[in-house]
Amino acid sequence: MTILEAILIAIVEGITEFLPISSTGHMIIVQHLLGVENSDFVKAFTINIQFGAILSVVVLYFKRFFQTLDFYFKLFVGFLPAAIIGFALNDYIDSLLESVEVVAFSLLIGGVILVFVDRWFMSNRGTPVTFRNAFVVGLFQCIAMIPGVSRSAATIIGGMSQGMTRQQAAEFSFFLAVPTMFGASAYKLLKGYKETPDMFAGDHITLLLIGNAVAFIVAMLAIRFFIGYLSRHGFRIFGWYRIVLGLVLLALIAANIPLTVA
Repeated sequence: MTILEAILIAIVEGITEFLPISSTGHMIIVQHLLGVENSDFVKAFTINIQFGAILSVVVLYFKRFFQTLDFYFKLFVGFLPAAIIGFALNDYIDSLLESVEVVAFSLLIGGVILVFVDRWFMSNRGTPVTFRNAFVVGLFQCIAMIPGVSRSAATIIGGMSQGMTRQQAAEFSFFLAVPTMFGASAYKLLKGYKETPDMFAGDHITLLLIGNAVAFIVAMLAIRFFIGYLSRHGFRIFGWYRIVLGLVLLALIAANIPLTVA
């Protein structure tokens, strides 16, 4: 992976992390288009730079993020399902990161859901975040371990299923992303270092730092856009985007047309 490739993938991550269109799915697509080898380091890179994007939440919501202990306990409850399932199925999840087919089907199915989801929860007027609905949102977050599902979409829909408004669910999704992506990034880096110490030597450290910095900056802009757009217009446009992209990918796969253009 070159510095330019790392920057391009990080830009895609920053744009898509908080949009309900799957950042991991888009990074896998871009990775294939660029012809980047799907090595252990590249898998770790695509997970780790998501933490760079997530840090933008801490900056943008600084005052609201530092709240009472009750708030952190609820985040911990929401984080637990992903921590347990992610640890148990780590190798299987890694194998899915190699499949564009999985991404295509996930984009398509998720797109259909997003086209209709605003109608399902149009009567929501908001509700306080409790331990119970924090845990339910955490269960929804586990679905996003499948590439192409979108952690943002899964957790926002999970929050809306508990009576939250679109904006309230989106903001809780952002907050929950901080411990989730920190845990995933730390585990991936530690596991990679133990198994292959040389994987994070020299240029690889530089690529990680650049990737996280770029993802952080771009994500700050994406969050501001998404919250404003979501409050006014809802999910429909993101659903149609996912459907079109999923169908295009499936058509290319069915026609045996290689995705690599680099």
